[in-house]
Amino acid sequence: MKNGNYSDYKIFTGNAHPELAAEIAAIMGKPLGKSVVTKFSDGEISVSLMEMVRGQDIYVVQPTCDPVNDNFMELCIMVDAMKRASAGRINAVIPYYGYARQDRKAKARDPITAKLVADMLVAAGVDRVIAMDLHAAQIQGYFNIPVDHLLGMPILARHFKDRGFGGDDLVIVSPDHGSVARTRTFAHTFDAPIAIVDKRRAAANVSEVMNIIGDVRGKKCILVDDMVDTAGTICNAAKALMDMGATEVYAAATHPVLSGPAIERIQASVIKEMVLLNTIPVPEDKLIDKISVLSVAPIFAEAMIRIFTNDSISRLFID
Repeated sequence: MKNGNYSDYKIFTGNAHPELAAEIAAIMGKPLGKSVVTKFSDGEISVSLMEMVRGQDIYVVQPTCDPVNDNFMELCIMVDAMKRASAGRINAVIPYYGYARQDRKAKARDPITAKLVADMLVAAGVDRVIAMDLHAAQIQGYFNIPVDHLLGMPILARHFKDRGFGGDDLVIVSPDHGSVARTRTFAHTFDAPIAIVDKRRAAANVSEVMNIIGDVRGKKCILVDDMVDTAGTICNAAKALMDMGATEVYAAATHPVLSGPAIERIQASVIKEMVLLNTIPVPEDKLIDKISVLSVAPIFAEAMIRIFTNDSISRLFID
Protein backbone atom coordinates (compact mmCIF):
# COMPACT_ATOMS: atom_id res chain seq x y z
CA MET A 1 0.00 0.00 0.00
CA LYS A 2 1.34 3.45 -0.95
CA ASN A 3 2.12 6.01 1.70
CA GLY A 4 -0.41 8.88 1.71
CA ASN A 5 2.36 11.33 0.84
CA TYR A 6 2.40 9.97 -2.72
CA SER A 7 -0.84 11.87 -3.34
CA ASP A 8 0.86 15.25 -2.98
CA TYR A 9 3.75 17.25 -4.41
CA LYS A 10 6.02 20.10 -3.36
CA ILE A 11 7.84 22.87 -5.24
CA PHE A 12 11.33 24.02 -4.29
CA THR A 13 13.76 26.51 -5.77
CA GLY A 14 17.40 27.48 -5.52
CA ASN A 15 18.80 30.98 -5.98
CA ALA A 16 18.68 31.10 -9.79
CA HIS A 17 15.15 32.45 -10.29
CA PRO A 18 13.05 32.42 -7.10
CA GLU A 19 10.60 34.95 -8.59
CA LEU A 20 9.59 32.55 -11.36
CA ALA A 21 9.35 29.65 -8.91
CA ALA A 22 7.10 31.71 -6.63
CA GLU A 23 4.87 32.67 -9.57
CA ILE A 24 4.56 29.03 -10.66
CA ALA A 25 3.78 27.93 -7.11
CA ALA A 26 1.11 30.64 -6.73
CA ILE A 27 -0.62 29.51 -9.94
CA MET A 28 -0.53 25.91 -8.69
CA GLY A 29 -1.94 26.99 -5.33
CA LYS A 30 1.10 25.78 -3.39
CA PRO A 31 3.59 27.49 -1.08
CA LEU A 32 7.24 27.15 -2.02
CA GLY A 33 9.02 24.40 -0.11
CA LYS A 34 11.22 25.58 2.73
CA SER A 35 14.92 25.23 2.05
CA VAL A 36 18.11 27.18 2.63
CA VAL A 37 20.79 27.36 -0.07
CA THR A 38 23.95 29.15 1.05
CA LYS A 39 27.71 29.08 0.53
CA PHE A 40 30.64 28.39 2.80
CA SER A 41 33.39 31.01 2.83
CA ASP A 42 35.39 29.05 0.24
CA GLY A 43 32.46 29.00 -2.21
CA GLU A 44 31.13 25.50 -1.51
CA ILE A 45 27.34 25.29 -1.77
CA SER A 46 25.35 24.14 1.24
CA VAL A 47 21.72 22.96 1.05
CA SER A 48 19.34 22.36 3.96
CA LEU A 49 15.79 21.10 3.44
CA MET A 50 13.54 22.49 6.15
CA GLU A 51 10.54 20.20 5.61
CA MET A 52 9.77 16.56 4.88
CA VAL A 53 9.86 15.27 1.28
CA ARG A 54 9.61 11.53 1.96
CA GLY A 55 7.56 9.75 -0.70
CA GLN A 56 6.42 12.97 -2.37
CA ASP A 57 6.69 14.23 -5.93
CA ILE A 58 9.18 17.09 -5.91
CA TYR A 59 9.63 19.88 -8.47
CA VAL A 60 12.88 21.86 -8.28
CA VAL A 61 12.65 25.06 -10.34
CA GLN A 62 16.16 26.15 -11.31
CA PRO A 63 17.31 27.56 -14.67
CA THR A 64 21.04 27.00 -15.09
CA CYS A 65 21.74 30.59 -16.11
CA ASP A 66 24.49 33.01 -15.06
CA PRO A 67 26.29 32.17 -12.80
CA VAL A 68 25.87 28.90 -14.67
CA ASN A 69 28.14 26.65 -12.63
CA ASP A 70 26.81 27.85 -9.26
CA ASN A 71 23.20 27.42 -10.32
CA PHE A 72 23.89 23.99 -11.81
CA MET A 73 25.64 22.80 -8.65
CA GLU A 74 22.80 24.17 -6.50
CA LEU A 75 20.38 22.08 -8.55
CA CYS A 76 22.47 18.91 -8.28
CA ILE A 77 23.02 19.30 -4.55
CA MET A 78 19.33 20.01 -3.89
CA VAL A 79 18.41 16.90 -5.88
CA ASP A 80 20.94 14.82 -3.92
CA ALA A 81 19.51 16.11 -0.63
CA MET A 82 16.00 15.15 -1.74
CA LYS A 83 17.05 11.72 -2.94
CA ARG A 84 18.74 11.03 0.41
CA ALA A 85 15.59 12.25 2.17
CA SER A 86 13.58 9.56 0.29
CA ALA A 87 11.65 11.83 -2.08
CA GLY A 88 9.27 9.84 -4.29
CA ARG A 89 10.00 11.37 -7.71
CA ILE A 90 12.34 14.30 -8.35
CA ASN A 91 11.48 16.55 -11.31
CA ALA A 92 14.09 19.10 -12.39
CA VAL A 93 12.30 22.11 -13.86
CA ILE A 94 15.00 23.81 -15.95
CA PRO A 95 13.44 26.68 -17.94
CA TYR A 96 16.87 27.49 -19.42
CA TYR A 97 19.27 24.57 -19.91
CA GLY A 98 22.84 25.88 -19.64
CA TYR A 99 25.58 24.42 -21.86
CA ALA A 100 22.94 23.53 -24.50
CA ARG A 101 25.02 25.16 -27.25
CA GLN A 102 27.78 22.60 -26.70
CA ASP A 103 25.63 19.80 -28.12
CA ARG A 104 28.04 18.29 -30.67
CA LYS A 105 31.69 18.11 -31.70
CA ALA A 106 32.00 21.13 -33.98
CA LYS A 107 35.70 20.45 -34.41
CA ALA A 108 38.25 17.87 -33.33
CA ARG A 109 38.71 17.34 -29.58
CA ASP A 110 35.61 19.36 -28.61
CA PRO A 111 33.62 18.17 -25.58
CA ILE A 112 29.88 17.52 -25.80
CA THR A 113 29.10 19.36 -22.60
CA ALA A 114 25.31 19.25 -22.99
CA LYS A 115 25.55 15.45 -22.70
CA LEU A 116 27.89 15.69 -19.70
CA VAL A 117 25.39 17.96 -17.93
CA ALA A 118 22.60 15.45 -18.66
CA ASP A 119 24.67 12.61 -17.21
CA MET A 120 25.42 14.62 -14.07
CA LEU A 121 21.75 15.44 -13.50
CA VAL A 122 20.77 11.78 -13.79
CA ALA A 123 23.65 10.75 -11.51
CA ALA A 124 22.47 13.30 -8.92
CA GLY A 125 19.07 11.60 -8.83
CA VAL A 126 16.78 13.48 -11.25
CA ASP A 127 13.86 11.30 -12.42
CA ARG A 128 12.42 13.71 -15.01
CA VAL A 129 13.44 16.97 -16.70
CA ILE A 130 11.07 19.75 -17.75
CA ALA A 131 12.78 22.31 -19.99
CA MET A 132 11.80 24.96 -22.53
CA ASP A 133 13.09 25.54 -26.06
CA LEU A 134 16.32 23.58 -25.87
CA HIS A 135 18.93 25.02 -28.21
CA ALA A 136 19.04 21.65 -29.98
CA ALA A 137 16.05 19.32 -29.74
CA GLN A 138 18.29 16.23 -29.80
CA ILE A 139 19.45 17.10 -26.26
CA GLN A 140 16.31 15.26 -25.12
CA GLY A 141 18.04 12.08 -26.31
CA TYR A 142 21.03 12.73 -24.04
CA PHE A 143 18.86 11.65 -21.10
CA ASN A 144 17.76 8.10 -20.28
CA ILE A 145 14.88 9.53 -18.26
CA PRO A 146 11.70 11.30 -19.46
CA VAL A 147 12.17 14.85 -20.80
CA ASP A 148 9.21 17.18 -21.30
CA HIS A 149 10.22 19.81 -23.85
CA LEU A 150 7.95 22.84 -23.52
CA LEU A 151 7.63 25.43 -26.28
CA GLY A 152 7.97 29.15 -25.73
CA MET A 153 7.20 30.15 -29.31
CA PRO A 154 3.37 29.93 -28.90
CA ILE A 155 3.56 32.50 -26.07
CA LEU A 156 5.59 34.86 -28.26
CA ALA A 157 3.38 34.32 -31.31
CA ARG A 158 0.25 35.03 -29.26
CA HIS A 159 1.76 38.34 -28.15
CA PHE A 160 2.21 39.52 -31.74
CA LYS A 161 -1.12 38.09 -32.89
CA ASP A 162 -2.96 39.93 -30.10
CA ARG A 163 -1.35 43.14 -31.36
CA GLY A 164 -2.76 42.62 -34.83
CA PHE A 165 0.32 41.35 -36.65
CA GLY A 166 -0.49 39.37 -39.80
CA GLY A 167 -1.48 39.81 -43.39
CA ASP A 168 0.47 39.99 -46.62
CA ASP A 169 3.02 42.49 -45.30
CA LEU A 170 4.44 40.16 -42.61
CA VAL A 171 7.53 37.94 -42.95
CA ILE A 172 8.94 35.74 -40.18
CA VAL A 173 12.74 35.64 -40.33
CA SER A 174 15.25 33.10 -39.07
CA PRO A 175 18.51 34.84 -38.03
CA ASP A 176 20.51 31.76 -39.11
CA HIS A 177 20.03 28.30 -40.61
CA GLY A 178 19.80 26.69 -37.15
CA SER A 179 16.54 28.48 -36.31
CA VAL A 180 14.65 27.62 -39.50
CA ALA A 181 12.46 24.91 -37.93
CA ARG A 182 11.21 27.14 -35.08
CA THR A 183 10.75 30.00 -37.55
CA ARG A 184 8.50 27.82 -39.73
CA THR A 185 6.44 26.86 -36.68
CA PHE A 186 6.14 30.52 -35.67
CA ALA A 187 5.18 31.54 -39.23
CA HIS A 188 2.48 28.86 -39.37
CA THR A 189 0.56 30.78 -36.67
CA PHE A 190 0.30 33.79 -38.99
CA ASP A 191 0.16 31.86 -42.29
CA ALA A 192 3.13 34.03 -43.25
CA PRO A 193 6.19 33.35 -45.44
CA ILE A 194 9.66 33.01 -43.97
CA ALA A 195 13.07 34.42 -44.85
CA ILE A 196 16.50 33.22 -43.72
CA VAL A 197 19.57 35.25 -42.85
CA ASP A 198 22.67 33.51 -44.18
CA LYS A 199 25.46 34.29 -41.75
CA ARG A 200 29.06 33.29 -41.17
CA ARG A 201 30.36 32.84 -37.62
CA ALA A 202 34.02 33.85 -37.44
CA ALA A 203 34.28 32.96 -33.74
CA ALA A 204 32.06 32.35 -30.71
CA ASN A 205 29.63 35.29 -30.26
CA VAL A 206 30.88 36.89 -33.52
CA SER A 207 28.72 36.69 -36.65
CA GLU A 208 28.62 38.34 -40.07
CA VAL A 209 25.58 38.49 -42.35
CA MET A 210 26.32 37.18 -45.85
CA ASN A 211 22.92 37.20 -47.58
CA ILE A 212 19.13 37.27 -47.10
CA ILE A 213 17.18 34.32 -48.54
CA GLY A 214 13.60 35.45 -49.21
CA ASP A 215 11.68 38.61 -50.03
CA VAL A 216 11.57 41.21 -47.25
CA ARG A 217 11.26 44.43 -49.28
CA GLY A 218 8.31 46.50 -48.08
CA LYS A 219 7.57 43.93 -45.35
CA LYS A 220 7.26 44.01 -41.58
CA CYS A 221 9.71 41.40 -40.19
CA ILE A 222 9.80 39.41 -36.96
CA LEU A 223 13.16 37.77 -36.20
CA VAL A 224 12.72 34.52 -34.23
CA ASP A 225 15.43 32.78 -32.17
CA ASP A 226 15.72 30.57 -29.10
CA MET A 227 18.01 32.93 -27.17
CA VAL A 228 19.63 36.35 -27.23
CA ASP A 229 23.14 36.21 -25.77
CA THR A 230 25.40 39.08 -26.83
CA ALA A 231 22.73 40.15 -29.39
CA GLY A 232 25.27 40.42 -32.21
CA THR A 233 23.51 37.93 -34.49
CA ILE A 234 20.02 39.34 -34.09
CA CYS A 235 21.06 43.00 -34.31
CA ASN A 236 23.20 42.39 -37.42
CA ALA A 237 20.31 40.47 -38.97
CA ALA A 238 17.90 43.33 -38.22
CA LYS A 239 20.21 45.85 -39.90
CA ALA A 240 20.57 43.59 -42.95
CA LEU A 241 16.77 43.31 -43.22
CA MET A 242 16.35 47.09 -43.14
CA ASP A 243 19.11 47.46 -45.73
CA MET A 244 17.17 45.04 -47.94
CA GLY A 245 14.05 47.20 -47.76
CA ALA A 246 12.10 45.93 -44.73
CA THR A 247 9.80 48.57 -43.22
CA GLU A 248 10.03 47.48 -39.56
CA VAL A 249 11.91 44.81 -37.64
CA TYR A 250 10.81 43.14 -34.42
CA ALA A 251 12.47 40.29 -32.53
CA ALA A 252 11.19 37.39 -30.45
CA ALA A 253 13.27 34.94 -28.43
CA THR A 254 12.74 32.59 -25.50
CA HIS A 255 15.86 32.97 -23.36
CA PRO A 256 17.15 36.46 -22.37
CA VAL A 257 20.81 35.59 -21.71
CA LEU A 258 21.75 39.23 -22.49
CA SER A 259 25.46 39.00 -21.70
CA GLY A 260 28.32 41.37 -22.49
CA PRO A 261 27.35 44.27 -24.81
CA ALA A 262 23.83 42.91 -25.50
CA ILE A 263 21.84 45.80 -24.03
CA GLU A 264 23.95 48.47 -25.74
CA ARG A 265 23.60 46.66 -29.06
CA ILE A 266 19.84 46.27 -28.74
CA GLN A 267 19.42 49.91 -27.72
CA ALA A 268 21.44 51.08 -30.74
CA SER A 269 19.81 48.63 -33.17
CA VAL A 270 16.99 49.17 -35.67
CA ILE A 271 14.80 46.66 -33.77
CA LYS A 272 11.55 48.35 -32.70
CA GLU A 273 10.69 45.82 -29.99
CA MET A 274 12.35 42.69 -28.65
CA VAL A 275 9.97 40.29 -26.88
CA LEU A 276 11.55 37.79 -24.48
CA LEU A 277 10.37 35.24 -21.91
CA ASN A 278 11.35 35.12 -18.24
CA THR A 279 13.05 31.72 -18.33
CA ILE A 280 16.05 33.69 -17.03
CA PRO A 281 15.70 36.63 -14.61
CA VAL A 282 16.22 39.98 -16.34
CA PRO A 283 17.70 42.62 -13.99
CA GLU A 284 15.99 46.00 -13.81
CA ASP A 285 18.97 47.76 -15.41
CA LYS A 286 18.53 45.61 -18.53
CA LEU A 287 14.81 46.32 -18.95
CA ILE A 288 15.19 49.06 -21.55
CA ASP A 289 12.16 50.43 -23.44
CA LYS A 290 12.79 48.18 -26.45
CA ILE A 291 12.55 44.99 -24.37
CA SER A 292 9.28 43.35 -23.29
CA VAL A 293 9.30 40.27 -21.04
CA LEU A 294 6.43 37.76 -20.92
CA SER A 295 5.95 35.13 -18.22
CA VAL A 296 6.33 31.38 -18.75
CA ALA A 297 4.89 30.59 -15.31
CA PRO A 298 1.37 29.64 -16.53
CA ILE A 299 2.64 27.08 -19.05
CA PHE A 300 5.13 25.55 -16.59
CA ALA A 301 2.45 25.38 -13.89
CA GLU A 302 0.03 23.65 -16.25
CA ALA A 303 2.71 21.22 -17.44
CA MET A 304 3.71 20.35 -13.87
CA ILE A 305 0.10 19.67 -12.90
CA ARG A 306 -0.35 17.47 -15.98
CA ILE A 307 2.81 15.52 -15.16
CA PHE A 308 1.58 14.90 -11.62
CA THR A 309 -1.84 13.74 -12.88
CA ASN A 310 -0.34 11.74 -15.78
CA ASP A 311 -2.15 13.89 -18.35
CA SER A 312 -0.92 14.81 -21.84
CA ILE A 313 1.71 17.56 -22.20
CA SER A 314 1.51 17.74 -26.01
CA ARG A 315 -2.10 18.93 -25.81
CA LEU A 316 -0.81 22.19 -24.34
CA PHE A 317 0.52 23.10 -27.77
CA ILE A 318 -2.37 22.02 -29.99
CA ASP A 319 -4.07 25.05 -31.54
